[in-house]
Amino acid sequence: MNAQKEPPLIELQRLPRQAWLRLLGQAPAGLWFWPIMLLATLARLYQLTASAIWCDEGSSLVISAYPPSQIWAHAGHDVHPPLYYLVLHGWMALFGNGLFSIRVISALPGIVSVGLGVWLTQLAAGRRAALLGGLMLALLPIAVHYSQEIRMYPLMGMWLMGATLALVYWVKHPRRNGFLVAYVLLMTASFYTHYFTSLCVLAHWAYLALLRGGGNRLVQRPAWWLANVAIVALYVPWIPSLADLVQHVPELAAGNDVGWISDVTLGSLPSMVWQYLILSDGFDLPVALFAGLPLLLGAIVGWVLYSDRHPLRLPSLLVIYSTLPLLVIFLISFKTPLLVDRYMMFSAMGLPLVLGIAADRLARHSRKLALTAVIAFVAVQAVGLQRNYDVDDDQFDKMVAFVNQRYQAGDRIVVSDLFWYFGYLYYNTTGAEPLLYTPPKADGSSGRPTDYGFGNLVDEEAERIYVDALNDLPRDHQRVWLISGTGDTDDFASIPSQWRKVDQTVVGDTEARLYERP
Repeated sequence: MNAQKEPPLIELQRLPRQAWLRLLGQAPAGLWFWPIMLLATLARLYQLTASAIWCDEGSSLVISAYPPSQIWAHAGHDVHPPLYYLVLHGWMALFGNGLFSIRVISALPGIVSVGLGVWLTQLAAGRRAALLGGLMLALLPIAVHYSQEIRMYPLMGMWLMGATLALVYWVKHPRRNGFLVAYVLLMTASFYTHYFTSLCVLAHWAYLALLRGGGNRLVQRPAWWLANVAIVALYVPWIPSLADLVQHVPELAAGNDVGWISDVTLGSLPSMVWQYLILSDGFDLPVALFAGLPLLLGAIVGWVLYSDRHPLRLPSLLVIYSTLPLLVIFLISFKTPLLVDRYMMFSAMGLPLVLGIAADRLARHSRKLALTAVIAFVAVQAVGLQRNYDVDDDQFDKMVAFVNQRYQAGDRIVVSDLFWYFGYLYYNTTGAEPLLYTPPKADGSSGRPTDYGFGNLVDEEAERIYVDALNDLPRDHQRVWLISGTGDTDDFASIPSQWRKVDQTVVGDTEARLYERP
């Protein structure tokens, strides 16, 4: 039986006669589309401003504050392309840099992605699958979490979900090349947002190759090849910056901009699934649970792939979209570690959609069992959502507020490293420019950041803000604030003995110390 003719899990009322309500009912998943979108909105706006700005978010704000021409140049020395920073620049020009404003720009594409996912699932398997998949996607913890950070990952997810939808429409209507034009524009936008877009390209090619095996030769059509050539052509202006960045990977590793990613093990794959669901690596779980749930989900995904009877294999497209990028990066990471949850968020969003299709098929045999499975999955996601919303009151912004309240004209503020520096810039209201502590390394070489990665955002002010030794501070002031993380070792290992500590606060994992100099 055609999946679209299956009765829903919950019977819908007959559409009302009002024209605007009939129009709402024509949305993917019918009238249920709107509660799903409301749920996705509430999940992403709740506690949106509860957590303090952290390093990566602060760096987004610093680079986006530059004029567009300089954003292009600075992004060329960063590990991400420039489009998100340009969008954020324009957004802040219109709506300011209040915390809600600069975070909601991530929430909005996250919400749109849910709607696109529902739409895509309806095309693949009908309204009931779209309803169930959309419900689980609306509450997917990794998608909610990164829709509340000032970073590019939700924007990338929206581009790629939209591009996949455009691809589906072209596959359904291969003579209508307007869908390919939309595909080209969306994929190009995504390439200018994040380099991992290449993994989605691989998934799309793999899907079309699968269709070819069934006799559909769309992958051989000149229009498809021309579309991919057009994407490359539109990306040509950025290729010199990308090539230059690749040459300076050693500098990025030295500055810990790429060298922080952990090596993978066989346990990294199930661990990534747990990151999707509960925002934790899962290594503290019982072994049977740690391996069991990912294996069960893998079996379900495999069943959807194996039992796909859609003439265009659209459920298989969602399976490939949600699994192939993860598997490829997992294997590559044995050579070069690249497996990071936020980089894979776009692919993770396909998993609830595949599970929605599986639940729809299960409901044909047992509605109660299907509902039970969906509720169980949502219950697991609730653990991740709780972890996301459970924010400690003692955060970095309160430590900076402590300094702001006690600051006196002429005080010097020295921050121990870049991890804290960018966030400090956002919360600093003293009018004084914070300085950056850059002591020599243990081997005597310079400890100053390089001009690649985060260092390129402050290198132009090096002579003004870098402090290689605390004794190098000018003598025209008496009080010095030292801002650092807490830990077993002091980030400021050589505080002059004649300095006298007169105030201190520890907030979470950071501290501020005020010293007077003789």
